[in-house]
Amino acid sequence: MQVDLIDFPETLIAVLEHHGPERLTFQSSMKFIEWRKEYGIKPDQGKTYGLHYNDHRSVPPEDYRLDICVSVTKPVPPNVYGVINKVIPAGRCVKVRHLGSRHDMSSSVGWLFRDWLPASGEKLRDYPAIYHYVNVGPGVKDNDMITDIYLPLK
Repeated sequence: MQVDLIDFPETLIAVLEHHGPERLTFQSSMKFIEWRKEYGIKPDQGKTYGLHYNDHRSVPPEDYRLDICVSVTKPVPPNVYGVINKVIPAGRCVKVRHLGSRHDMSSSVGWLFRDWLPASGEKLRDYPAIYHYVNVGPGVKDNDMITDIYLPLK
């Protein structure tokens, strides 16, 4: 697996916060897609991110947290969807690219935490893992999905 150390740029994002069982993230995603449509952000506009605060397999369902995000060029106004403004801070990150289904990213993420991080001597920053969903939309097949996974480093 190719590992890159990069400087992630400060990025303004529009965010729908998901708190609760992982099985309900699809509903949150659909709500976010409706907001994107209403706000006029097409799948090829802005970068789509997920900020993963924890692993749904290691926390009680009610403690699972995920921010569903898209990069924007200006702050979003208040809206009925609950989409808010946040910023991904600039900073060093380790990046790996996962090819294939987003339902099977645990091998890539697990390898980063279990193997790469301890051997690297790097330390994590206090910020969630950043998943950049490089290609999104209804026409993207599971085996064609591309996801860049970033772990923020000190």
